[in-house]
Amino acid sequence: MIKKAILTTVIYCLALFQLHAQISLPVARNIQAAFDKNTRNTSGQPGEKYWQNTASYDISINVNPATRLISGTVDIDYINNSPDTLNKIVFKLYTDFYKAGAMRGYPVEEQDVSKGMAIEKIAVNNQQFDPTKIVIQGTNMIVPATLLPLQTIHFSIQYSYTLNKTSHIRTGEVEEGAYFIAYSFPRITVYDDVDGWNMSQYTGTYEFYNDFCNFNAAITVPNSFAVWATGDLINCDEVYSSKVCQRLKSAENNNEYITIIDSTDLASKSFTNNNAVNTFRFNAKHVTDFVFAISDHYIWKASSLIVDSATGRRTRVDAVYNPLHTDYADVIKEARSTVEYMSFRFPKWPYPYNHETIFDGLDKMEYPMMVNDIPQHGAVESFSLTSHEIFHTMFPFYMGINETKYGWMDEGWATLAEWLFTPMYLPGRVDSFAVADYEAVAGNEIDLPVITPSTQMQGIYFEHESAFSINSYPKPGLGYLYIKDMLGDEIFFKALHHYIKTWNGKHPLPYDFFNCMNEGAGINMNWFWKIWFFDKGYPDLAIAEVKPAKKQVVILSKGNKPTPVDLTIYFENGATEKIHKTIDAWKNGNKTVILSYTNASPVSRIELGDFFDVDVDKRNNVWLNK
Repeated sequence: MIKKAILTTVIYCLALFQLHAQISLPVARNIQAAFDKNTRNTSGQPGEKYWQNTASYDISINVNPATRLISGTVDIDYINNSPDTLNKIVFKLYTDFYKAGAMRGYPVEEQDVSKGMAIEKIAVNNQQFDPTKIVIQGTNMIVPATLLPLQTIHFSIQYSYTLNKTSHIRTGEVEEGAYFIAYSFPRITVYDDVDGWNMSQYTGTYEFYNDFCNFNAAITVPNSFAVWATGDLINCDEVYSSKVCQRLKSAENNNEYITIIDSTDLASKSFTNNNAVNTFRFNAKHVTDFVFAISDHYIWKASSLIVDSATGRRTRVDAVYNPLHTDYADVIKEARSTVEYMSFRFPKWPYPYNHETIFDGLDKMEYPMMVNDIPQHGAVESFSLTSHEIFHTMFPFYMGINETKYGWMDEGWATLAEWLFTPMYLPGRVDSFAVADYEAVAGNEIDLPVITPSTQMQGIYFEHESAFSINSYPKPGLGYLYIKDMLGDEIFFKALHHYIKTWNGKHPLPYDFFNCMNEGAGINMNWFWKIWFFDKGYPDLAIAEVKPAKKQVVILSKGNKPTPVDLTIYFENGATEKIHKTIDAWKNGNKTVILSYTNASPVSRIELGDFFDVDVDKRNNVWLNK
């Protein structure tokens, strides 16, 4: 009988293993086509025929703060690495968000409604192009031009537009004398192996999808304006005073906090060279975007730290702000700590860029090496925003994610980072961002599967009734947290680093992420990916039964979304016992889990749940020994 029981158990376990191994993720036809073409691979690796396009941009921009006129030229060499002949080249004119008649997810004040970006001249392969043949549809500019596979096309464009004064949506005038300027030039959008050209309109809600490109930029501003930007400043001595350049060099090699431009410099206007205008030159290689900011009255604090123990490489961190904004005083420390945590705590990956600048702006938005952050009241609020936006350096910038279509592939990671980093920086404090919002709507009509493309969901950021914000921030963040908990740090970081190494500088899809994490961990986690990211449903655990004689507690999953199981048991002798089970407890599709405690004293009270264990109905989460 014993042998028979053992054999039955083995057969049962093998059957569960086979069932688990057979779980596959639903795949849409356009994604399957990429697998069939071998541009993607179900192992998580890029396919043998994977490709992506790239470009080099040479940009010259003049900024007139008095009129807010932005005028410039851009020369682009665009390389078609695809196997396709392109019969049109599609540009993004993101500033046409402010153009009269544009589709918008946010209101724009009447004074900011403009004529959009004026394309004054355009040449293709050094031949003047007839501007009447250009089609502008919303924020897309379509140029009919033929580009064969593995060939390069050259564009020279002269353009101008008026920067918005109010209605500050990621870009515009912050206050008189301070401007954060993004999307300041026409840029070619992504042509990829799944959707072809990225034709999604920019409405202010969904974020961005750009190729990895090289940028050389020259920003010309009036005297006494400082400039900060994506990339490395390569002509400090030509634009800044010698003392500013000396301080900057010191900060790049110093753990101390150094004021690069102080109040005395601002009062005497002695921080730039005394020219009518100064041209600041920046260089950035293999990044997804270029932005800059200028001010004539912001102080500049900086520090640097070693981000790679193996090489000793350092990253400089800047905080640039109006000295009247006292809420910004701690941002330099918050930013430096975030870069340190990213390099050595999570994701334990050396910070990839030479600098990161946090600019006192009017939004909450990230760019390569730059952040546009409004001041926040309170230590948790300030740190969580700072850490969230800086963490985007990894996702989407280092990883090239399509934010427009899959907002959860970067926002979920940044949300998890602020949850993890806040108690590191502020011991005993918890960042509760968005958890309650998901709990409030889980299982309702608007609670769509995470995998739903962001462009198919409507809603404003951070309102709990918005499917877009719920699917972008807390739901994926919780999914990543639960996987981290289940795998344990050693295997989790092995899997995450495998994903980063494999897809850094490329354009991973959701399936590339899921498959790569499975491969890196050596564990097929499709059962969880499917339930949490593809299926509808909600998490709801309950205390079903307490068996004092056996010292057991039975937990029932009334919902279909797996969460960790956390019990706190209070005994009559004053002792407490905590029991934790990861989501692995639910992997076989079981609806109950039995937990055993050890203390022999009678139980007085049992509580189910922890802060990050989302539960739609907590009325059955407490048991009292009556």
